[in-house]
Amino acid sequence: MDRIEAMRVFCAVVEAGGFAAAATQLGVSTSAVSRHVAQLETHLNVRLLNRTTRKVSATDAGQAYFERCVQLLADLDETEAVVAGEAHRPTGRLRLSAPIALSIHRLAPAFAAFQQRYPEVTLDVALSDNVADFVDEGLDLAIRVGRLGSDNLVARRIDTARLVLAASPAYLKAYGVPAHPEALADHNCLGYSYAATGNLWQFEGAQGETCAVRINGAVRANNGMLLAEMAACGDGIVQVPDFLASPLLDSGRLEALLPEWSYRELPVHAVYPSRRYLSAKVQAMVSFLTEWFAAGDPT
Repeated sequence: MDRIEAMRVFCAVVEAGGFAAAATQLGVSTSAVSRHVAQLETHLNVRLLNRTTRKVSATDAGQAYFERCVQLLADLDETEAVVAGEAHRPTGRLRLSAPIALSIHRLAPAFAAFQQRYPEVTLDVALSDNVADFVDEGLDLAIRVGRLGSDNLVARRIDTARLVLAASPAYLKAYGVPAHPEALADHNCLGYSYAATGNLWQFEGAQGETCAVRINGAVRANNGMLLAEMAACGDGIVQVPDFLASPLLDSGRLEALLPEWSYRELPVHAVYPSRRYLSAKVQAMVSFLTEWFAAGDPT
């Protein structure tokens, strides 16, 4: 049995969620995939996968083995790349996760420019506003706004987003303009499900005074673009990052509120697992995004 190949096949099965999908991904037969996994289980004398007619999932022992295999195989690939003199040439598939709105409004041109600079890197981008799991999603890198996730990850700050409080002219005409953050308690405020502070909105005044307001509203959603558009349609007051609010403010569909108060800033980080050998493609993307945003998000 080729243990390294068997480990790669096993990892492919876990990542793909089945033998057939893994076989397609690897370009081999389903029977060959099944044989590799069976040989590995026999060698280890433990069941690695739960198999049903509808689903394949890792057992507890299988999940632990999978996580170690991912690390070992990554280290092996990097070691071989060093020996082959390819460590500094970004190549291969780069699987990354990024927030939906940030990707559409700010990251899309950066990704396009990166791909043009590094044509040997294939980008596989998964958009999600949730904090994706590196192992479950098979990620090399994640772009995260605010929350980082696990403490076992390495984070490099690449940008900062500023929260903006806004509402439509129609809403403000109907319900009035709040003169102080505390007045927000009497308004319909649109809540973001993944906000680190929940429904507690925090503000800081020009003299350093602070104010935290527990907001109420008829709508909560896990996507800031939806909330911003609903606010622009007159449904309530919204607090969203500046990259979402700016187009709506420029068009007049939203008006900024409480300009004498500042809102929380949200750091934007590139996040990746801590590894002894960091792949050239991840290094290239992190460095590229850092330079891109430092240059003022050129297009």
